[in-house]
Amino acid sequence: MAIDPICKMDVDEKTAKWKSDYQGKTYYFCAPGCKKTFDADPAKYKDKDRK
Repeated sequence: MAIDPICKMDVDEKTAKWKSDYQGKTYYFCAPGCKKTFDADPAKYKDKDRK
């Protein structure tokens, strides 16, 4: 399981509908709003996941 860096929810990488790649790492999101927030300023959130 991955952790959504925006809302901290658990996200299954195998079934995640929303994801973004940033600096060679894939980030997974629970909803499109979290992905949109991350994509607007990925540097702000890149180290906030707890995978």
